[in-house]
Amino acid sequence: MTLMKRKHTAGLFVTGTDTGVGKTYVSAMIARELRRVGWRVGVYKPAASGCRVEKGKCISEDALALWEAAGRPGSLDRVCPQRFLAPLAPHLAALEEGRRLDPKLLRDGLEYWRRRAEVIVVEGAGGLMSPLGEEEYVADLAYDFGFPIIVVARNGLGVINQTLQTLIAAATFRDGLSVAGIVLNHPVAPGDDPSVATNRGELVARSVPPVLAEVAHQAASFDVQVDWAALAGLDSAR
Repeated sequence: MTLMKRKHTAGLFVTGTDTGVGKTYVSAMIARELRRVGWRVGVYKPAASGCRVEKGKCISEDALALWEAAGRPGSLDRVCPQRFLAPLAPHLAALEEGRRLDPKLLRDGLEYWRRRAEVIVVEGAGGLMSPLGEEEYVADLAYDFGFPIIVVARNGLGVINQTLQTLIAAATFRDGLSVAGIVLNHPVAPGDDPSVATNRGELVARSVPPVLAEVAHQAASFDVQVDWAALAGLDSAR
């Protein structure tokens, strides 16, 4: 695609093993960390559904969180150009409003941030195989953007299967998607799930991409230091 022939920009594409795993929370943490070490950060969510209306305007809470984390760069409207109200896959949410999800804008919307940022954190909708139309998936965007993928997984029963399935999907989609690693997240307070104590070790043993870090419930930082700049393709020793 023409998009891929343009000037290279460093970036990361954040996806999840499911909805509700904390993609936005982790994406915002990555954006804040990149900003903290001195990079100009752009944030992009190609489409969002389940938005709210405030003063006649459709607001994506995810886009707002990303924008705040990056230091409010550029225009909030450019963080997520396509926003819809219904909590459905974006192309179906668009149909509910008599609109159409624009596949060209999904891609062209990234150009705004390529011109303004040194590194872009992209948050996809749902997981890699979440649909963005009749014949298109989030994985198509990840492939076209070309950024290394960060997989956010919810630490709980079933996460091993969900994470490995996501990694298999990435490896087999077209000629393969590059996965930089996994972030194990705790979007809810710890309960009585005994798998929480063993999931990380099992994922380390069974996945080729590394488990980069873990995020405790409502934690403000990762449990270990991660060089997000290097993972995104930047020279962290500039």
